[in-house]
Amino acid sequence: MMYDKLKLFLFIISGNGLIQNMLEKLVFLCEYFMGMGSGSTTSSSGEKCVFNLLKGDTIIVFDVGANQGQFAREALDNVNATATIYSFEPSQSTYEMMKKNIKDKRHHTFNIGLGKSKSIMNLYYDDIGSGLASLTKRDLASHDIVFNKSEEVTIDTIDNFCEENKIEYIDLLKIDVEGHELDVLNGATSIFEKTKIVMFEFGGCNIDTRTYFKDFYKFFLEKDMILYRITPSGYLHRIEQYKELYEQFTTTNFVAKRENE
Repeated sequence: MMYDKLKLFLFIISGNGLIQNMLEKLVFLCEYFMGMGSGSTTSSSGEKCVFNLLKGDTIIVFDVGANQGQFAREALDNVNATATIYSFEPSQSTYEMMKKNIKDKRHHTFNIGLGKSKSIMNLYYDDIGSGLASLTKRDLASHDIVFNKSEEVTIDTIDNFCEENKIEYIDLLKIDVEGHELDVLNGATSIFEKTKIVMFEFGGCNIDTRTYFKDFYKFFLEKDMILYRITPSGYLHRIEQYKELYEQFTTTNFVAKRENE
């Protein structure tokens, strides 16, 4: 009853630009506290909560799309002394920044990207060290950002890397590769059954790569993994079923894990 009255009230007052702008800001605020649009930085996204899910002594973390080492630094601060962090960054200059930023014997760095197959590809970006760098030349004119720089980078697969380095399992697979997250997952078919937790980012980059939340939902459903949206408070909100509402192209972080993890 109260809900119907509220709808009627909003219907009556909503027929002008001022109220429409106010409603848009209200929607933005509500989405933010749902985790939609709050995932651009480690500090604001609530993603630190994922470290509480890690169990055991010999923890292995893959940081795919490591950029300058922001997530790796948080991981090193929140895992034990016997954990190992593998960071992958394809851009040569950004990779060198990461190596300078982090000095820790638990941290192993690799100047490659990870994807669905071994290849040489172009990495596009707006500036050196940019967190927006992508294997797709993104159209960010609406943000006054131009991808006018590029470099050739080496791409491998998680399966190849794990086989060559005798890695038998992954406790946490974190993926932030600006729209190519599904490529990374599709290059991990052999190791995936022994991958306990996946954390990935979804946002505006998925507009440019034409990938949707539904694609991720179906992927993890087929893998018998449960999806959760990370909220700024660090609460994991379980995604019970797919809804078109979740196709929000503002930076949002998700966790996928098996029931017993």
